[in-house]
Formats: sequence, structure tokens, C-alpha cells
Amino acid sequence: MSILHPTRAIALGLVTLFSALSATAETHVVTSIKPVELIVKAIATEEVTVTSLVPSGASPHNYTMRPSQRRALEQSDVIFWVGPEMETFLSRLLGGKEFRDRAISLMHGDDVPDPGHTGPHHEDHEQHDSHDDHDSHGHHDGHEPPKSHDHHGHHDHGDGDDPHIWLDPALALDMARDIHQALTKQEGADRPALDANLARFEKSLNQTERDIKQQLEPLADISLFAYHNAFTRYAGHFNLNLAGVLTLNPELSPGARHIAEVQDKLRNASQPCLLTEPQFNRQWWRSITEGLDITFSTWDPLASDIESNRDGYVNFLRDIANRAMACLPENAQQ
Repeated sequence: MSILHPTRAIALGLVTLFSALSATAETHVVTSIKPVELIVKAIATEEVTVTSLVPSGASPHNYTMRPSQRRALEQSDVIFWVGPEMETFLSRLLGGKEFRDRAISLMHGDDVPDPGHTGPHHEDHEQHDSHDDHDSHGHHDGHEPPKSHDHHGHHDHGDGDDPHIWLDPALALDMARDIHQALTKQEGADRPALDANLARFEKSLNQTERDIKQQLEPLADISLFAYHNAFTRYAGHFNLNLAGVLTLNPELSPGARHIAEVQDKLRNASQPCLLTEPQFNRQWWRSITEGLDITFSTWDPLASDIESNRDGYVNFLRDIANRAMACLPENAQQ
């Protein structure tokens, strides 16, 4: 019977340890916005680390990245974003050679790249890849509304697809499936655990949808108005009465004609309630609604205050429902 020399035993132990570590190596995921992070957290295993680019209080429509965030992209294994119609600041960067093979757009359509193949869309847009040390510029901190233009920016979709896909639970499930598929392809992925997490998410999502639909039934006679069209998909999925949108593009102030049309709708609406957003200037929409009999509730399409864990996304949907319920006369605040 041979006795293993202590030095060789230690070496063998180290090899075994390193092999085990490599089998459970971390996968580094970068997401563009927190709602995408929440869906990733619902699907990912413990070996997956997730960070988001757009911080609380900022808007993905015109955000400027920091150099440190550019480095996070360089060190990532996979990048999840909605697509060029939402995070315009990422379009050129993720369409380039360095990132296109690991950048996955979760929005599908004729003008949106398929998952895993982000092409060089919107190359002519002015973008800032990462050369600014400032914080985000995605919200308006001053008292002036954003500048008005004769045209709408890339966020005014008109007859095109609304990019706020994470606010529709059915589309969020599609996003989760794309995320699951991408994570299973990463080195050391635990496929059974990922499968179980996706199944759990779908079950939880279905139950949450049923609960929310029942919760929102008292809102049937309330005319809801939104600051911009981020609320449209949620309202459509849950059959809410979205009577109007204050601005078609949060980066630009609406024209006088559009404001007049919205004000007429507000005057003639049944118990109108305006759902505002913390990312945008409060004084501006206050001036539009001045003198009108209207209630307000604030909701956050970017889930800034939602805890980031595997239940975060369904908690996010429930939080939006609770914010909408604040529009009921007995709950509303003028």
C-alpha cells in the first residue's frame, strides 16, 4: 500500500479545489436598467453577479455613462438591454465589435436585433460612450421644461413599438425566457437550477397577474393619465382606462396644441388621476394641470425603490398596482 507524500497530497487537494471553483465560476452580468436586473435576478443562480448601468433617479432615454461603467461592460460575460429604441445611449456601443457578441436585446421586432446579435443600429445618432465623469443627465432638475423641437426624438414611437416591454407581464416572461437561454450558455451554468428558477418565476408571475387584476377592478371608472407613455403597456395588460398622455416624448416639451388637447381631456374625464414619475420635473406637469380638478399618484417605471432579489419583479408589478389604487377617490390626494 503506497502512502501519498504530504506535498503531493496538498498539490492534489489544490487541483481539486481549483477544479471545483472553475466549475462554479461567477458569471458577470450587466443590465441596462433595474427592471431588467430584477428579471435576471429571478432567473439567475447564486454564481451570477448582476449590476445595472442606469442609477436611481435617472432616465435611460438620455443617460451618460461613467468610465467605470464602461469598464464593467468590458468585464462582463453577458449584457442584457431592452434595445436601441429604449437605451439610445447604448446603441452605438453595443452594436460595435467589442460587445455585439455578448449584448442581448430583449425587445424583438423588425428594427430590433435578435437576442445575441446586436447589430450596429442607429449609428448616426449622437452618443456618449463613456467619456463623461458626471452623474446622469436623464432627469430635469431645473424649473424649465425640456426644449421644444419641431420633431419628436427617438422615444416618440407613434405607430411603432412601445419599448417599455418590461411593464407587460406577458412580455416580461418572454424576456425571462431569453435571459434563461443566454445564461444556460455561460461557462459552468447550472442548467437544472436555471430551469427551476424559470418555472418558479412563471408560476409566481401568473399568480401575481391574477391578484393584480382583481385588485384593480375598482379602477374601472377612473380616467388615468400618464406623464409619458411608459404606463401604456401596463394599463393595456390590466385593462385600465388610460385616457391620455401628457407628453409623447419626455426629452421634449409638448406643443401648445397637444397640451390643450390633454387639458380638455382632463376637464371632461371621469375622476381624472395623473400618474407622475420621479425621473422628470415635477413643476412642469404641475403647471399643465394647474386649476384642474385632478388627483395625483407617483409611480416609478424603473423600480428604483424595489429591493433587488428574485421576487423583485413581481413586487414591482404589485407596487405599480398599489400606486394606481391611490387614484381612487377614497385614497387620492389632491
